[in-house]
Parts: sequence; C-alpha cells; structure tokens
Amino acid sequence: MSTLNGIRSHDFDRYLEPVHGADAQALLDLQRAAFLKEARPDHDQRKARLALLRAAVLAYRSEVEEAISADFGHRSRHETGIMELVGVIQAIDYLTRNLRRFMRRERRHVGFIYRSGRAYVEYQPKGVVGVMAPWNYPFSLTFIPLATALAAGNRVMLKPSELTPRTSDLIRRMLADSFPPEEVAVVIGGPDVGAAFSALAFDHLFFTGSTQVGRKVMKAASENLVPVTLELGGKSPVVVARGHVDDRTMSSIVFGKLANAGQMCVAPDYALIHEHDREEFVTQYKATVARFYPDGPASEDYTSIVSDRHYDRLTLLVEDARHKGANVIAAGLKPERATGKPRTFPPTLIVGARDDMMVMREEIFGPILPVRTYRTMDEAIDYVNRRPRPLALYYFGARDAECEGLLERTTSGNVGINNTIMHVAQDDLPFGGVGSSGMGAYHGLEGFRAMSHAKGVFIQGRWSFARLLHAPFGRLANLALSATLGKAHARATDYSSKASL
Repeated sequence: MSTLNGIRSHDFDRYLEPVHGADAQALLDLQRAAFLKEARPDHDQRKARLALLRAAVLAYRSEVEEAISADFGHRSRHETGIMELVGVIQAIDYLTRNLRRFMRRERRHVGFIYRSGRAYVEYQPKGVVGVMAPWNYPFSLTFIPLATALAAGNRVMLKPSELTPRTSDLIRRMLADSFPPEEVAVVIGGPDVGAAFSALAFDHLFFTGSTQVGRKVMKAASENLVPVTLELGGKSPVVVARGHVDDRTMSSIVFGKLANAGQMCVAPDYALIHEHDREEFVTQYKATVARFYPDGPASEDYTSIVSDRHYDRLTLLVEDARHKGANVIAAGLKPERATGKPRTFPPTLIVGARDDMMVMREEIFGPILPVRTYRTMDEAIDYVNRRPRPLALYYFGARDAECEGLLERTTSGNVGINNTIMHVAQDDLPFGGVGSSGMGAYHGLEGFRAMSHAKGVFIQGRWSFARLLHAPFGRLANLALSATLGKAHARATDYSSKASL
C-alpha cells in the first residue's frame, strides 16, 4: 500500500476486503474526518496522486483487458486499449499538465467605489466526492471522474457497476494497492447498495448511467442537498446532408455505431438521411460493416452484449419494429455467425423506422441503427427539436448554411461535424448533456471546476468609500444614491426609448 501523506486508518486492514453498502457510511465518515483534519493538498501532492493512478493503470493493463472481456463475454483487447485505457492515460496527462493553471487564483473586477480593495476566486476541494460508474465502459468511466476529483484535491468513494463484477473487483484491488481508504475507496454491490450510496451526504456526487436511474440518484441526493453531475444518454441523432453519403461519412458512422457493439451513450442512435440518398446509405452501410468486420459478428474485433437481459431487450426492439412494418436488414457479412458467440447481436439497420416503434422511443445501446428520411434540412431540424435534447448530435456535410442552421437551431450536449464520438476524446472540451441527457459537465477546465468550490474572496484596502455610507445616513448617502441610481434611471429611460423605436 502506497501512501502520500503517511496517513493510515486505525482499522485499515478491514478495507482490504470488499466494502459493501453497510460500511459505506463509515467509509464516508473516515474520508471526511481525514479531509477536515489535513491541510488541503497542494499542487505537488495532487500531481503525485495522479502519478500513482497513472502507474496503476499501466501496471494492470493486461488484467483490465482480460476482466472486461470476461464481463462482456468478449471484447477485443485493442478496443479496450483504444476506447478505455488510452482515454484514461490522456486524461491523467492532461490534468497533470494543466493542474497548476487550473489551481491558480483568478483576479476579478472590483467596482469603482471599492477600488482600494481586490477580489479573486479560489478553487478549493469540495471534500468527499462520490462516483457512480456504469457498465458499458467500466474502466474509463470510473477512472476519468476519479482522476478529475483527485486533481481538484478531493477524497473519492467509487461505486462501480455490478454488471461487470470482474472489472469492479479488479478496480477495487488496483486502488487498494495505490491509495489508503482515507483517499480513495471502492464500494461493491448491486442496485440496493447503489441506492444507499446515492443517498450518502457527499460533497459532490457524480453519476453516469441511464436517464431513468439518474432521476432516482438526483432525488436521493437532494435529501442531503448534494450537488450532482449527471452524465446520462438519450437518442443522439446523426444527420447526413444530401449528397454526402460517401466513404468518409460511412466509415465514421459505422465506427461510432458499432464500437463496443453500440453500447455507448454517445453512439449515433438514429440516422436522418435525405430521401434521395436512402438506398445509397443502406448499400454503403452494409459494405462498410463488411469491411470493418470481415468475419461478421464472429470477428475478434466485434464486442458481445453485456448481459442476457440487455440482449433480450435488443431482440424485442427489432421484433417490435419488424411487426410494425419496418424493413429490418442484417448488415455486413455472415450475420448468422452471431449465434456462435454468447450474447452477440449482429449489426442491424431498421429502415423506415416510425415514432410508434420502441426503437425510436428508447435509447438503443446496441448495434441497431434506425434510418429515417427527410426532405429539407428544416424538416430534419424540427424532428430533432421535437425530441428530448440529445447528449450528442452529429452532422455530415459541408460547412454551409444548412450546417450553421443545424448548429444554431438545435441544442445538444456536444456536436461532432464530419465525425462521430471523437468529441469525447478532446480533453480540453467539456463533456456533458442537457436536460434529460444530463446535468453539468466534466473533462477539461469545466470538469476540474465541477469538482471544486469556487470561493469568492474580497480584501478591503486601507481606504474604503463604502464606509462613508454607513449609518447615520445623510448628505453623502444622498449624493451616492443620486450618482448611482440617477444614472441608472437615465440609462433605463434611454433603453426604453430605443426599444420603442
């Protein structure tokens, strides 16, 4: 066990075993007591913690790849390396490089009558941050929030998903090898433990998961007025401008849709294609899938579905669409080979998807892509705007008036132009949803500040004009009110006159 400050709890040994829900409150008390007792970690201490985390990720790389593949039934080590491990290392390196800048006090403007004083904002740790991680990217969606919280100087309690038990247990062992429980600890358990975890009086709670569960988490956190960051999901559209169904477009859409077999919150959830391009889109989508996975669903690079329940749900979505008249197309080569691997769902197109179909009402989270057509970009924009605001929106086409119109008239967590999912890999961009797709953001400076308290400080100078306005009020107070409110009244009158014109 490595330590950073020489701190060890009196009952440290019991935390070497899995911490379940019953011990979570005691663990929170332990971390909060340590946070209040110690000085706030300085730049070097935070940097050292990030270095420990980085070293642990690299040391356990092969075990992470094996655990995730076992939890899913099959996932390529390359996909885990690219989509999870690289992202974690990049995030840690980004935070390390920018940490001093993020921690720096910010000078703020001081009003004229307070000019002898100065004001600044100091970003200080909140205290103990709870992180509830999902199953679809069980490593990166645990470690990136963890790294962000550590960079901000916090203690952290983690609740990984019960649907990836091998990965969750590995995370627990990894972090127990690198941090004492006063700094970082992992709580193991199912939905009941997750519900109890979300009800703890953290100083901040970070949740990644479904919108349905996110509502419950926020409700539980509200009992203790715990601020929350919710990274949810929803139906992220991909809009392809007329005439832009080409190899570049299709490669990007297939990559974004089929990475991790579509089990990704920012995967394209449905495609809006110009009515004249529909047949070409279907033809090229099938050809691109065949190029990506030459052995079909049996390819080593194609990921399985995480559980029987999720596999059965995807089957139900397809059958509902077929029953209601959609054209269901198995894309790529040898789709029948999906039956040769446990819980492997073939890439599937739902052409002619309608709003009354389950596949257009629910977040898919699988390798199924509904296809709808539009006649004008205005029609496509209106369709997007009639639905809940998505976590991501993707556009393929020229940077022309149609593109600008889509950007201007729609609201989404993030946007990708002529790419899918790559915005998540940009460490300097905030990542987060809006409305039913999330609340708050992390990554970049925004992530650091989400995990920090912005404390405003005003230092009064030797001379203060404001002291002349103390009671008893008299001539000076009247002059000050006249000088300020008189000007404000004149400005308001001027604005009113201009508005009437």
